[in-house]
Amino acid sequence: MIISHSARDRAPISIALTGANGGYGRTFLAQLSSTPEIRPAVLVDPDIDGLRDMLAELGIAPQDAVVAQHPEDARRISDSGAIVLAAGMAALDWSSIDVLVEACGHVGHGSAYAQTALENDTHVVMVSKEVDTVAGVELNALAARKGLSYLPGDGDQPANLLRLLDWVAAVGLDIVAIGKAGEYDLCFDPTTGYVEQAGELLHAPELGELLELDKDVVGLLERRAQAVAQLKRSAAADACEMTVVGLRTGFAADVETMHYPVARINELADIYAMEKDGGLLRQEGVLEVFSALRLPGEASFAGGVFAIVRTGDPVTWEILRGKGHVISRDGRYACIYWPYHYMGVETALTVHAAMDRRSVPAAKPGILLAARASEDLPAGTSLAVAGHHHEITGVAPVMVAPTPGAAPFYLLDGTTLTRSIAAGELIALDDVSGIDPRALQLYLAGASITETTKNGVTQ
Repeated sequence: MIISHSARDRAPISIALTGANGGYGRTFLAQLSSTPEIRPAVLVDPDIDGLRDMLAELGIAPQDAVVAQHPEDARRISDSGAIVLAAGMAALDWSSIDVLVEACGHVGHGSAYAQTALENDTHVVMVSKEVDTVAGVELNALAARKGLSYLPGDGDQPANLLRLLDWVAAVGLDIVAIGKAGEYDLCFDPTTGYVEQAGELLHAPELGELLELDKDVVGLLERRAQAVAQLKRSAAADACEMTVVGLRTGFAADVETMHYPVARINELADIYAMEKDGGLLRQEGVLEVFSALRLPGEASFAGGVFAIVRTGDPVTWEILRGKGHVISRDGRYACIYWPYHYMGVETALTVHAAMDRRSVPAAKPGILLAARASEDLPAGTSLAVAGHHHEITGVAPVMVAPTPGAAPFYLLDGTTLTRSIAAGELIALDDVSGIDPRALQLYLAGASITETTKNGVTQ
């Protein structure tokens, strides 16, 4: 049974969706059949044939989705009630679009779509977190100047974590760390000694002796990491998502690549305690990612999000421990978590929020997802973000304080090194050619924004 909701009573909202033929676009479009107040007016993807096939699978008749070559075509098609299909931005008629949902995942194209939408008085829901790490500060500022919304999209971890953080802050809890689970669990079968991650099997029977925390939390985590060292657990996409959150919260990575502990859900409050209390953390206000370790049949964290808080009244938190909440063994810390992110299924929430001018904390240049050479790279090396994990060969994504001249990781996609870079060096903007000019301009404008205060209040 689908329960009625007041959101169904509002005037229709026309949205444009870029990257419409991607996995995120598919989940969003499928859900819109249950939210008739949100109309997918314009779908943008260079793969028009693939887009047509996907729409057919969703039950949309061919005559109800028509290709536009020019804005005049788009206006005519939209007026007829059909969905506009477009291969690129040149065909868009912004006058018919209330909200852009940017999900193309490409920094150059995504920056252009978002900036153009805002310049044409269209709200932006930013799903392309890659774009947000590069251009989000300036796009956020542009939206504010025009009285528009610029929001990270619900359904991906950054927006979900910001929602959780808002709840935690409103309750009045003392926050130590926030973060998410990595995309794929480590599922260990004690009967076989194999651990499985995203279809890859590794024989690691030693994990059977490492399933429970002992007094030496850090030592145990080191042994677990050694046991699964052959599996790739970290990804630039994780650092990207946490950077989006850091831009809006002022939180930072404890170490520039994050700790990535192999952890069970019930251990998180012990693991993400301060060092003096036996945990991993050197400082407060930390962004983190962990690899969820579970046994067959146990519930997954499902790439969800968490907040580590200090507890207050010990009686209160012992009562909560008895109700199954995750409390550290010494009672000093608790883990509050939402074990989900439902991709496009949730994004309708952000479309409504954009139309209602709801806000999240403004993006500010307090953290940079930079690129550190992990090996010697000769001049002339081509750099490209590739694959599901967003890898650049020979380059590691690192979360650092804003560093003058350093290149954002995703801005390096499609560039070429103009000088040799030694292993361990941060790659600078001046070290490459071929940077997308619009994305670079937006990044530099955002990086130049400085906070001002009036009577002690940030403006």
